[in-house]
Amino acid sequence: MSRMTKQENSWVFYDWANSAYSILITTAVFPLYFKAAATEAGLAATTSTAYWGYANSFATLLISICAPVLGSIADFKGFKKRFFTFFFALGVIFTLMLAVVPSNQWLILLICYMLTVIGFGGTNIFYDAFLVDVTTEERMNRISSNGFAMGYIGSTIPFILGIALIILAQQQILPISVSIASQLAFAITALWWGLFTIPMLKNVNQIYYKERVPHPITNGFKQLFETVKKIKLYRSLFLFLLAYFFYIDGVNTIITMSTAYGSDLGIDSTSLLIILFVTQVVAAPFAFLYGRLADKFQAKRMLLVGIFIYIAICMYAYFLKTVLDFWILAMLVASSQGGIQALSRSYFAKLVPKENANEFFGFYSIFYKFAAILGPFLVGFMAQMTGNTNSGVFSLIVLFLIGAVILIRVPKATDIPQSSSISR
Repeated sequence: MSRMTKQENSWVFYDWANSAYSILITTAVFPLYFKAAATEAGLAATTSTAYWGYANSFATLLISICAPVLGSIADFKGFKKRFFTFFFALGVIFTLMLAVVPSNQWLILLICYMLTVIGFGGTNIFYDAFLVDVTTEERMNRISSNGFAMGYIGSTIPFILGIALIILAQQQILPISVSIASQLAFAITALWWGLFTIPMLKNVNQIYYKERVPHPITNGFKQLFETVKKIKLYRSLFLFLLAYFFYIDGVNTIITMSTAYGSDLGIDSTSLLIILFVTQVVAAPFAFLYGRLADKFQAKRMLLVGIFIYIAICMYAYFLKTVLDFWILAMLVASSQGGIQALSRSYFAKLVPKENANEFFGFYSIFYKFAAILGPFLVGFMAQMTGNTNSGVFSLIVLFLIGAVILIRVPKATDIPQSSSISR
């Protein structure tokens, strides 16, 4: 396979650009910064945690509900790039706002954060849908995997810079407070996200579209209702989404619960950050590898390989006792985390009618967002019932098994009807 085209390379670099947000704002720095700001303002720990949960839930719910409608409108000529640019600008501007809002203004910080969540989530809907425009079906597995791999690599650089600033401030090596160091980390994230999105904005355009019609918003709603009414014609596509809902719930739960799980083992926060960093580094080459193997052995087979590796992870987690065990578990996660997400994206991109890609990736976004409910509840319930966190992680096997069984029943992409073959 030849090297990437300018369009493919520009698309891949957006993963490099936005992954800084995922690790610094969503996972590592801003949650701790917000908790400290809320505590300093006099909020109880339980209250600030509740507000944090409400903010995440509301922002995620809002973008998830709007996703199919926005996607349906974006299928008309010229709208996809506009929507991508709008949500990208929203995300970057309000990430930068996190760096300038005073740390004692916890409510303004939380509102700005919610807008970054909407911007980040909204942009990803159209970014994922652009995969059909930048490459061919034969190259989708590799290009999607390259994106995730570049994301893992790209995220480590601003992560190192941000964490280094905070640690140096804590050690009083830098003459700044930890609060200012955190704000600098947010500024780095916004600048990194903005700078490396420029190739995407310049070189990637909508190739597959429907011609514009009068009142595109009204017609977007009509198209969405038509798709829902004709859902039986897309049975195989939604069967894949159902499988995806279950196995990606397991993947996301392991990611989101990993810090709490490590803490239960007595691992300190500094060690957890180091493990998180190493996991990002190791995940990159494995994401590349999954893309190459999918071209050779088919994407569905590699998705099943990834699912069964996660089943093995859940089984190993049941016997977890030491820090070394946690390191081994983290490396097992790194071996398949990016690959299973990348191939899910490319497999779905092959299933969707290309001129309706935005609408269907809106549904994809809904299934991804709502696949963050059952898994954490299952882990919490089983851990509480048994008094053992290991049992909670072990219970996730159920989600992976259900996902695998449904995925096996999904036919090849060539069996999915394209919208051009369906009378409207």
